[in-house]
Amino acid sequence: MKELNEKQEVFFNILSGDSTDGDGGYGVGTMDLNNVTPIIINPEDNKIFIDMEALHGRSVVEKKVGFRPNKSHAGDDPKLYWIVWVSLNSTKDGPYYSGCTACEIFVSREDRRIKLGYKSMPEHVNYLDKAIKSKFVLSHIDKKSKKLLKEFLISYDKDFWERSSKELKEQITV
Repeated sequence: MKELNEKQEVFFNILSGDSTDGDGGYGVGTMDLNNVTPIIINPEDNKIFIDMEALHGRSVVEKKVGFRPNKSHAGDDPKLYWIVWVSLNSTKDGPYYSGCTACEIFVSREDRRIKLGYKSMPEHVNYLDKAIKSKFVLSHIDKKSKKLLKEFLISYDKDFWERSSKELKEQITV
C-alpha cells in the first residue's frame, strides 16, 4: 500500500476560479472538485493519507477491487476504510476546512488478482456533494478514525484548523 512519508509532498487542493461564474449557462449544476481533497483512513493500521485518485474511484485501496452495493459481497472479515471528502474555502484571514464528510468502503483481505468489496456509489456522490456545499457529516465514523482525522487535519495546517467551524471540531472530537 502506498504510504505517506516525509519525502512525499501531497497537498490539499486550494481554491481556483469557479467555472460556474457568468451567465448561468454551460456548467451550472456541475460539481467543482477544485477545492476538494480526498483522505483515506485505515483505522486498523492507524494510517491516514491524501489520495487524489479517490476523486475518480481509483485510490490505492480501490484499485483491483470488484465493488458491489451489498456489504455481504466483501466477505466475512473485510477491511474497513473511510474515504473522507474535505473541502476548503477561504476568507480574508485565509483558508479553512469548510466541509467534511466520510464514506465507508470494505475490501476483502483475500489475496487474489481481484479483491471483493463493498461501496455505495450513491452515498459517495451524495457525501462528496455535501462536502462541496460546506456540510459536515462525520458523526457516523468510529472514534479511532475520528481521532486520526482530527490529528491529521491539525498537523496538516493548524491555521486551517483554527479558522474552521465549531461544527467540524465538535463532530470529530472524541
